[in-house]
Amino acid sequence: MIWEPSILWLSLSGFPGAMLSQALLVSAPGKVILHGEHAVVHGKVALAVALNLRTFLRLQPKSNGKVGLNLPNIGIKRAWDMARLQLLDTSFLEQGNITAPTPEILEKLKEVADFPADCTNHERPAVLTFLFLYLSICRKQRALPSLDVTVWSELPTGAGLGSSATYSVCLAAALLTLCEEIPNPLKDGEATNRWTAEDLELINKWAFQGERVIHGNPSGVDNAVSTWGGALRYQQGKISSLKRPPALKILLTNTKVPRSTKALVLSVRDRLLKFPEIVAPLLTSIEAISLECERVLGEMAVAAPASEHYLVLEELIDMNQHHLNALGVGHTSLDQLCQVTMAHGLHSKLTGAGGGGCGITLLRPDLEEPEVEAAKQALTGCGFDCWETSIGAPGISIHSAASLDTPVRRALEGL
Repeated sequence: MIWEPSILWLSLSGFPGAMLSQALLVSAPGKVILHGEHAVVHGKVALAVALNLRTFLRLQPKSNGKVGLNLPNIGIKRAWDMARLQLLDTSFLEQGNITAPTPEILEKLKEVADFPADCTNHERPAVLTFLFLYLSICRKQRALPSLDVTVWSELPTGAGLGSSATYSVCLAAALLTLCEEIPNPLKDGEATNRWTAEDLELINKWAFQGERVIHGNPSGVDNAVSTWGGALRYQQGKISSLKRPPALKILLTNTKVPRSTKALVLSVRDRLLKFPEIVAPLLTSIEAISLECERVLGEMAVAAPASEHYLVLEELIDMNQHHLNALGVGHTSLDQLCQVTMAHGLHSKLTGAGGGGCGITLLRPDLEEPEVEAAKQALTGCGFDCWETSIGAPGISIHSAASLDTPVRRALEGL
């Protein structure tokens, strides 16, 4: 089914002025840490890259006096009456251009959300983030807009792949575009496009506030990668984009072993205090791996990638994985992942906190498809989830309906 443009007079959807045509369709990538896990907590450089598993959002203006939110991945469907929302005193949101979600604001938003008694832990942060961004961004309009928002993701939740950041980035981009805070960059006949650097800055600032609703005190890396795409360097709160390297093909494997990031970070800190002369050099060495990887990716961005580049990237992956094991954040499931892929001539490391969770495997461009397929089958045979994807993907983008794959369109249409 192809969406027909539903032409709505803006005054019907709460807007003054002319017309808004069909739904806004946006997507944003997840993220993986390429190098620098745990060392980054101690002031070292980390490299984060955009993962080409994406979250998609469809915003459809309505004239039915409702604001709807549909999150099919986690079974959430909520709607609020415009009349009730319009009567809200939203002065608590007025803190200049970018509102920060203070504890007082979150308490007021919980009243607005009117959560049922059986509300899940997944539902509360997702709904509060939506209401926070919707009310904060749209409150400057003469009347709040009536709309339906559906968000569907290729990313597993809670796997350290930045799924919550993609949600915030998609919401911020769609709402800012709807309210004409930033222009819609998609021209007639285009399949996809991206916003200007200045507009991306605004999207990122709002998305960071959305992340604060969910995580309290996030680093800002996840929303930055999701907004800008490509590869980023992060050190002590400073985030900078790298020259866009070629998209590197990878296998992403979820061991499905749950872990506590907080507990793993504390265990590394304890090991550093116990063995400072052993662990401090490990952290320095992990940073050196990040910097060498940054150098190689820089070369690959300006010249045709050569087989030598991939050999260096594989060596760095192996060395970093051994260092992370020495820090105590490995796991038997991750050892199994590395052994299985090594049997197929491939190189893997954990990504994120470790202790289970996800790992990445670099796929050289000279690999034949049967070789990749054999590795994937071996990993799924271990009980792992496995995706063939790429890193270095573009950040938040806007799409025409026709440019989206049929499964994505169907998911966003609720079919």
